[in-house]
Order: sequence, then structure tokens, then C-alpha cells
Amino acid sequence: MEMEREKTEEQEQGHPTEVVTNHGHTLQSEIDLSDRDEHHEEHHEDEVHEHVDYSHHTKAQFADLIKDLAKDANFKKVDNILREIKPLYDDIRDKERAEALLKFTAGGGTEEDFDYKGDDNDNVFDANFKLIRDRRAQYFKQQEEQKIDNLQKKQEILEKLRVLSDSQDTSDQFDSFKTLQREWKAIGAVPGPQAKTLWANYHALLDRFYDNQSIYFELKELDRRKNLEAKIELCVRAEKLADVEIIKDAIRELNELHHEFKHLGPVPKEDKEAVWQRFKAASDAVYAKRDAYLQNLQQELQVNLGGKASLSDEVQQFIDFNSDRIKEWNQKTKEILELQKRWEVIGGLPRAKAKEVNKKFWSAFKTFFNNKNAFFKKLDEEREQNLQLKNDLVKKALELKESNDWERTSNELKNLQQKWKDVGPVPEKFREKVFKEFKDACDHFFEQRRTQHGKVESEQAENLRLKEDVCSDLEAHASAHTGTEDILLELQAKFNSIGFVPKKDINAIRTRYHEAVERFINSIPGITEDEKGKITLENQLNELRSDPMAERKIFQKEQVIRKKISKVENDIALWKNNLEFFGRSKNADKFKDEFNDKIREASDHLKQLKEQLKLLKTV
Repeated sequence: MEMEREKTEEQEQGHPTEVVTNHGHTLQSEIDLSDRDEHHEEHHEDEVHEHVDYSHHTKAQFADLIKDLAKDANFKKVDNILREIKPLYDDIRDKERAEALLKFTAGGGTEEDFDYKGDDNDNVFDANFKLIRDRRAQYFKQQEEQKIDNLQKKQEILEKLRVLSDSQDTSDQFDSFKTLQREWKAIGAVPGPQAKTLWANYHALLDRFYDNQSIYFELKELDRRKNLEAKIELCVRAEKLADVEIIKDAIRELNELHHEFKHLGPVPKEDKEAVWQRFKAASDAVYAKRDAYLQNLQQELQVNLGGKASLSDEVQQFIDFNSDRIKEWNQKTKEILELQKRWEVIGGLPRAKAKEVNKKFWSAFKTFFNNKNAFFKKLDEEREQNLQLKNDLVKKALELKESNDWERTSNELKNLQQKWKDVGPVPEKFREKVFKEFKDACDHFFEQRRTQHGKVESEQAENLRLKEDVCSDLEAHASAHTGTEDILLELQAKFNSIGFVPKKDINAIRTRYHEAVERFINSIPGITEDEKGKITLENQLNELRSDPMAERKIFQKEQVIRKKISKVENDIALWKNNLEFFGRSKNADKFKDEFNDKIREASDHLKQLKEQLKLLKTV
């Protein structure tokens, strides 16, 4: 035992990283384990950190993000995010600065006089960026100071352990020893270069203490068995981590288990290597799963790269889209949003290619919506103009709604309604209001007119009855052959003096009247054809006098009569000319008689037509 103790002391002084226990086993495995814990933990945090696509963030979103980062104490995560978002934010700021410079020089300024101050988002971003750097520097400074302080504390504990291990006073030594162990465990990390030496000396002094405390051998073995049980439990927990689906959670818990394993005291020497190999095997299984996950992740990222690169090419067609129709813009919006959904479903990209592909996709995406916003801004301006036009129409309708000039106002309101239809849409928030005002004004007038028309319809129904009575009188005289020209003039005057009838009955009563007049004239006793024609014409002229379109209708009738006169005159001239050719004909007398009859009838008809024309001119 003395020889083994001497070896430990020599190793502590000359080769502190290769400490030998009293059973001849080195502590290299447990020391390496502590280092490996730190390396695995750091490597894992770098590799499985969840990636977020910041390429389409706005300045305001970046400003909010960095304010949150300024409150986060996880500086490793904060540094990773800052490395990604700082260039993106600087790109946006550089573009804005270039646009401001271009605007400044376009206004007559010079580049030397240009001073770009940025906006509130820039101030927030820069202030929080500086705050993070200051906090980070302060944090790591405090960490280093704390590590130096921890080193001093652990060295003091090592010195106490040396004194305790060499002490001959065995009373309360084990309690003091366990107290020192708890204090050692409670102290945090130390500077890296001293860590292995500290651990080596610490375990060497633990072994020296147990070796020197033969009186407490049984208690030592009991403590080591408890430590063994605890380490076996840690092995079981580590082995279960191989079944955890979320790799990140498994690695985090495994790092915690490594920390506990490292700080547990020694185990029986015959079990030491076995329990370590078991724990190491469980850890390696998790790390292997992590490595496989990362390998698959890289393959997935490559597949994602192909998919998103294709979508980046596909979205380029939207850059030059233009239309003056809302429906087409909305259709294109649905299409590009569908591309966005497909983009978001795909997932992350390899970091080396992410910025390029994201920029290509989101630049086209942003350009499309900028163009769409410009279109709708112009549309909104047009709708504001339309609103003014419709308000003007509402004002005119309100001015007309109390009018009693039914016909004129009705036409004017219908004209306003047509103009209303011709005016384009107005802003959505005013559409119902302005339409209601216009409709209410129109409805008010037409409701008043309908009330008035109810009275008119009653009068027209009575007029229809009166005109039917006149027709009945004409028909009765015609049937009894008691009609005279005076009676006809009297009934005709009575018929024309009666007002309007319902529109649906106009044609029917007019047809009945004309047929009754014709029967009446034909039934007058002893009347000649010439007299019938004259009476008929006079009757027609009397009707025309009360017709609103009398002038045009008289002109048309005059033209018809003149055409008939011209035709009859031509026929008479032709027949007279033909009589000269019948002189040498065998049947000349017969043909002459026929033509003379025709000439005589045509002359009579011509005379009637000229009398009709003369009568027409008196109207």
C-alpha cells in the first residue's frame, strides 16, 4: 500500500494527467469522459440548432428580434443568430442608404454632403447589437473571473483533502471528507488548461483518502456500492435515450447524465471499467443516432435545395405580371401564395446555399406584391374619384326627389341611375352608405309618382269606358244606318276630347274606334265613294290635330298622296300615248274604249287625290 501511495504522489507531481488508483487502474477514462461531455455538448448545440429562415424579415421584425436576443442569456445561440441576421439587416440598410443617396443627389445635393442617419429601427438594432456585445463581453469576462475563482476554491479543497488524507485523527474524518466532496461538486468550471490536472489530483486524493482510512473500509465500500448503483441507474437512463425520437432532447438529457456521472464518487474497482463501458456504449448509441440524424438531415437539405431552387425559378414569372383587372390580380395572388405554401412545406436548406435561394424566391415574391400594392393604390385613387362622382349624383337625386314634374323628373332620375351604373366602384367602406342614400332618394320620388299614378290609372280606366261608349254609339248607328256626317263629327270630337286610357288598352280601343268609324261612314245612306273618301280623310285629319306628332304624320301623309298623284299622272300620260298606236289596229276601237275608261277613272282618282292634298294643307 505504501508503494502505491508513492506512485500516486509521483504522478500527482510529475504526470498529473495519468493518475493511478490503489488498484492500479488509471482515471484517464473518467477524465476523458468529462472532456468528451463538453465537446459533445458544444458540437451538438452547433449542429442540431433549429434553423429559422430570416431572409424575408423586415427591418421592424429584425428590430423586435434583436430586442429579444438582448434579453437572452444563451450567448452561444445569440451569436449564431446574429451571424445570420446581421448581414441580412445590413443589406436592407445599405439598399435604403443607396436609395436615400440617389434621392439626395437627384435633388441637387452632392455625395460629400450626404449624411444618412437611418430610422428608428436602425437605432434600435444598433443599440441592442452593442448591448449584446457589451453583455457578452461582460459575461465571458465574469465567466473567466469565476473560473479563476473556482480554480482557487478547488485548489483550496485539494489542499484540505491532502491534509485530511494524511491526518491520523480518524474522528469525523469521513463526514469532513463528504463535505469537501459536496463543496467540490458545487463549484463550477475552471480554466481549461488546469481542468485535467485538478481532476487527476482530485481522484488521486480520493483514492489516497480511502486507502488511508482502513478503519472506514467497510463504509468506503458501502459508499462505492451506492455510487455503483447510482451509475448503473444513469446507464439505464442513458440506454433509454436511444429510443427518444427528438434527437435534440436526447442529447440534452445525455449531457446532464454525463455531468452527474462525472460528479459521482468512485465505485468498486472490479466494477469500475464495466460500468464505464456500459455508460460509454449507451452514450455512443445516442451519438451514433445523432450522427445518422445529421447525415439524413444533410441529405434532406439537399433535396429541399432542389425543390426550393425549382420554386425560385417558377416564381420569377410573377415579377413582370401586370393587369388592369382585380380578378386577374387575385388569381395570380392565389397562385403565388400556393407557391409560398409549397415553399414553406419543403423545410430548411443547407446554410451555404440558403441565402442565395431565399433571396431569389423572396425578391420575386416581394416584387409581385409591390406591383400589386401599386395597382391597388391607383385603384383606390380611382375609387375615391368615383366616390366623389357618386356623391354628386346623390346630391342631384336629393334635389329632385320632392319634384312633382313626374315625367321630366322621372327621365332625369333614370338618367342619373344610368350614370350611376357607368361610374366604377367606390371604396368598400362607403359602398353601402352612398348606394343607400342614392337609392332612398330615387325610391322616394318613384313612390310619390306611383301614388300619383294610382289616381291617374283610375282616371284612365274611366276614359277607357267613355271611349268604349263612343265606339258603341258609332257601331249602333252603323247597324241602324242612321248615321250622318254631323253625328260622326260630334262623336269624333267627343272621342278625341276624352283623355288617356291605360297603356295596355291603347291599341285595342284605337282599332275598335277606326273599325267603327269605317262601318259608320260606309253605312251613311246615299253616300258616294268620293264623299266616303273625303269624310274618311277629314276624320283622319281631325285625329291628327290632337296627335303630339301631328306635324310629322301630316308631312308623311302628304308625301304619300304626292307619290300617288305622281303615279296616276304618269299612268294617264302613258295610256294617252298608247292610244296613238291603236289607229291602224283591227281591234282599235275596242282597245281605245278600254284605255279611255282607264284614263277617265284615273282622272277621277287624280281629282280626289288633289282634293285630299288641298284638304291636308288646311290642317
